Amino acid sequence: MSVVRIVLADDHQVVRTGLALLLGGEEGIEVVAQAGDVDATLRAVLGHKPDVLVLDLNMPGTRTSLEAIPLVRDRSPLTATVVLTMQEDPEYARRSLRAGAMGYVLKESADTELVEAVRRAADGQTYLNPSLGARLVSMPEKADGPPGDLSGREVEVLRLLALGHTNAEVGDRLFLSVRTVETHRAHVQQKLSLSTRAELVRYALDHGLLGDG
Repeated sequence: MSVVRIVLADDHQVVRTGLALLLGGEEGIEVVAQAGDVDATLRAVLGHKPDVLVLDLNMPGTRTSLEAIPLVRDRSPLTATVVLTMQEDPEYARRSLRAGAMGYVLKESADTELVEAVRRAADGQTYLNPSLGARLVSMPEKADGPPGDLSGREVEVLRLLALGHTNAEVGDRLFLSVRTVETHRAHVQQKLSLSTRAELVRYALDHGLLGDG
């Protein structure tokens, strides 16, 4: 059996200690690093390239945990993310899975569900807390987010450009090359039929994309 290598990310030391004991006691699972904020989490993932990242949904950092999920997928494609959270609202589960998470586990169920979620994620399978899954299925799809058939990454690029960042700065924030940022920008402008930064800013404002940047 190959060993599943894990990075644990939670801003509470006592929680990380408990999770490390829980997971480390399982055969074939090894905790290779821990992190207490989003920035340290990204560094740990890039440094260790683990099989699974166990990620708390509410951590401090220059980015949110939700924003970190696609970054992990881009920079460490073989790392699967399992969200571990107290958020019982199924909308958070939906957003996490859309961002690229492979699992969503409630902290209150960690002792019975986390190991299974980690093993499934390592095998390329998804895991969703059963009660949340049932509620998620019954929820109507929301028509949130911008129109124009933009991808999640294109929305991120649009938002940062509208906030005044240069292509190079956007690349630094999203761990992308300038050429890749330019490609995403061109796709955004083509899909939305926009040509100037002012038009991008207006579009972002109209669609509520300019939160804390």
